[in-house]
Amino acid sequence: MNFEEQEFKEEKVNFNTWKKILKTVLKSKKNVTLLIIFVVGLALLESLTPLLNKYAIDTFFKAKEFDTFVPFVIINIVIAVLFGFTIWGFIYQAGKIEVSVNYELRKQSFETLQRLSFSYFDKTPQGWVMARMTSDSRRLANIISWGLVDFLWSGMIMLVILVIMFIMNVKLALIVTLTIPVMAVTAIYFRRKILLGYRESRKINSQVTASYNESFMGAKTTKSLAIEKENSLEFMEKTHSLKRASMRAILFSAIFSPIMLMISYIVIGVISYEGGSDVLGVVISVGTLYAFVEYTIRFFDPIMQIARILAQFQQAQASAERVIQLIETKPEIHDTDEVIEKYGDLLSPKYENWEPIVGDVSFNNVTFQYIDNEVILDNFNLKVKAGTSVALVGHTGSGKTTIINLLSRFYEPTKGEILIDNKNYKERSLHWLHKRLGYVLQSPHLFSGTVMENIRYGKLDATDEEVINAAKAIGADGFIKEMEKGYQSEVGEGGNKLSIGQKQLLSFARAILADPRILILDEATSSIDSESERVIQKATDTLLKDRTSFIVAHRLSTIVNSDLIVYLSSGKIIEQGTHKELLAKRGAYFELYKRQFLTEREQQIEKHI
Repeated sequence: MNFEEQEFKEEKVNFNTWKKILKTVLKSKKNVTLLIIFVVGLALLESLTPLLNKYAIDTFFKAKEFDTFVPFVIINIVIAVLFGFTIWGFIYQAGKIEVSVNYELRKQSFETLQRLSFSYFDKTPQGWVMARMTSDSRRLANIISWGLVDFLWSGMIMLVILVIMFIMNVKLALIVTLTIPVMAVTAIYFRRKILLGYRESRKINSQVTASYNESFMGAKTTKSLAIEKENSLEFMEKTHSLKRASMRAILFSAIFSPIMLMISYIVIGVISYEGGSDVLGVVISVGTLYAFVEYTIRFFDPIMQIARILAQFQQAQASAERVIQLIETKPEIHDTDEVIEKYGDLLSPKYENWEPIVGDVSFNNVTFQYIDNEVILDNFNLKVKAGTSVALVGHTGSGKTTIINLLSRFYEPTKGEILIDNKNYKERSLHWLHKRLGYVLQSPHLFSGTVMENIRYGKLDATDEEVINAAKAIGADGFIKEMEKGYQSEVGEGGNKLSIGQKQLLSFARAILADPRILILDEATSSIDSESERVIQKATDTLLKDRTSFIVAHRLSTIVNSDLIVYLSSGKIIEQGTHKELLAKRGAYFELYKRQFLTEREQQIEKHI
C-alpha cells in the first residue's frame, strides 16, 4: 500500500467512521451530559428574549402601561446572569471534551503503534504516522467538541423557535419552514465539493510532513551533496500542490456561506412584507411582527451554523478516516487468542504464566520471502544448543539479517517453524520472546534523557548501582565519568551528543543490564573504531558466556572465538564450523577471511606511512 498516495474517494459522509469517533466522545459521558444541559438552557434563554421584547413593545410603547416595568427589568437581569452561567458552562465542558478526545485518540493510536509488526514500519512513511498523531487528531478533537456545541445549540434553538412561531402565526411560520428544503439541497451540493477538496489537501499534507521529516533526518547528506536547491524546488512543488488543493476547498466554503445568507435575507424580506400587511390589517400587533422578524433572523443563524458545522465535519472526515485507519490497523504478526489468554499481551502481560528460557534454538525447514516470488530463505535448517555463540557471515543479501528478524519474530516463516526450547515460538507470546531477547543494533538508538536513563531501559526497575555495574562491565564507565554530569549527563536527541562508539557502548551496557538468555548482535561493531572495538570485544566475551548468541559480523576478527560460524549465500548454508575448522577447509570462508585480512593489513600500513 502506498500511504502517500492513498485517497478516500467516497463522496458521502461515512457514518460508520463517525460512529466509531462518537464512541470515543462518549467515554466522557459526564462532560457530554453537562454540555447538553448547558446548551439546552442557553437555547431556551435565547428564545425568551424576542418574547420579552414583544411584550415591551406592546405594553410599554403601544399601550403606555408601566405597572410591570420593575418585574420586567428584574427578569431581564436574571436572564442575563443565567446567560453568563450557561455560556461559561458549555465553553468549559466543550474544552474538557476537546482535551479528552485528543488524549484518547492519541492514546489509542500510540497503543496501536506499539502492537504493530516490524513490517508496518518498513512500509509506512514516518510523515504519514506523525500527521495522524498530531495534526489529524488535534483537528478532529477541536471540530468534534466545538461542532457538538454548535450542533446541539442550533438544533435546539431551531426547534424551540419553530414551535413558538407556529403558536404566534401559522402563515408566517410556514414561509420560514418552506425555506428549509432549499437550504438543505444547497448544503448537500456544496458538502460534496468541500469534502473532496479537503480530502485531497490532507493527502498532500502527509507528503509535505514526510518531506519535513526527511529534510531534518538527511540534513548532513543534503549539505555534503550540495543539493539544497533541488530539495527546495521539490518541497516547493509539494507545498504548491497543497496550496492549490486547499484553495479549491476554501473557494467552495467561501461561496457556501454567502448563498445561505442570501436565502435567509430573502425570507426575512418576505416575512417583513407579509407581516407588515398583517399589521396594517390589524391581524397582528407591531410587537408580534418584531418578534417574528427577530425569530426569523435567529432561526437562520443556527442554519448558518449547521452549514458551517457540516463543512467542518466534511473537512474533519478526511482526518477521522485516517485516524481510525491507524487505530484499527492490525499487526501482521500477532498472538492467537489462546496464547493471549495464557500469557497476556504487550500492554497486559501475565508474568506469572511465563516460563523461563533455556536458550535452545532450532530452524526447521524454514522458508521465507518478504515479497511474493522473491524467496530469501529456502528450506533453511539450523540447530543451536543453549549457550552456543553463532556467527552469521556472508555477502550482502545472503540472508543474515533475515535469520535475525525471524528469530526475533519481527517476521514469521512463510513455511516451516522456529523452536525455542523445543517449542514453536508461536505458542508463546511475542512479549514473552522480546523480553527474553537482547538486541544490539548496528546503529544504536538512544532516547532523549540522561545516560542513566538510557542504560536503565534494559531493565526498568534496576537500581543506580546495577546500572553503573553494567556500564563498568562493558567498559563505558570511564568516558561516562568524564562527562560534565557523569551518569546524569544528557545524551541529546537520538544520542547526538555522543560519538558512534560511545552510543554503541551504552547499548551494550543496556543489553548486559537486561541479562538476556538469547543475545543478538547485528553488525554491532561495524561502526566502531578499532580502540572501541577492543573494549567492546573484551566485554562481549563476558557477555556471551553461557548465553545463546547470534552475531552478524562485518569484521571477521570479532567472531573468531565463536562456537559456530555459519557461512551463508542466497539463503543457504555453504559452510559451518569453528574458525579453525573453516580455515582448514580453505573454502568460501577462507577466501573471505583472507581478503579481509589483507585489506586490513594494507590499511594499517597506509596509516603508518
